[in-house]
Amino acid sequence: MLQLSEIFYSIQGEGMWTGTPAVFVRLAGCNLACAFCDTDYSTKFFAGVDEVVGSVRRVGGDCPMVVLTGGEPLAQAEAPALIDALREDGRRVHVESNGTIFTELPDDVWLCVSPKERVDRRMALRANEAKLIVDERVPEEHVDLFADKPTILLQPEGNRPANVAIALDYAKTHPRRFRLSLQVHKYIGAP
Repeated sequence: MLQLSEIFYSIQGEGMWTGTPAVFVRLAGCNLACAFCDTDYSTKFFAGVDEVVGSVRRVGGDCPMVVLTGGEPLAQAEAPALIDALREDGRRVHVESNGTIFTELPDDVWLCVSPKERVDRRMALRANEAKLIVDERVPEEHVDLFADKPTILLQPEGNRPANVAIALDYAKTHPRRFRLSLQVHKYIGAP
């Protein structure tokens, strides 16, 4: 049984896929307790893998993109089975992870790693996308984890103007490697 917070259809509001329609499966729980976290990932309901796939079909129709998020979606033992079932259902699976829990993922699964206090280097190497949260500073201690990534996204925590200014200045100072990533869904009022 999976512990879930919510399943909803919206657009990807951050990162490299911003603006892309997606069904979000927010798995409950997290293995970190970040002070700035803006997500309610508490358990709202339980469902089996097949029930989640059915819910994805109901809320998102034939939308090909499904984002597993949390909290930390890979903290749940059944997450790999859910990923496999969604892929078998013809979905393109994206996982948003803090990168602390090593999990073997199929090559066609898009992995966004956004490190907070620690990260498993294998997850950083596997990441398709690296996103650093800017909260009063750019967390430069995580940059070396993504040495093989040509682009690192800087996401201002809470879209707060001071954090936006820090991220923007850093991206402009390092234009070959860093890119600003705002939480567009919050600007347009999408879930």
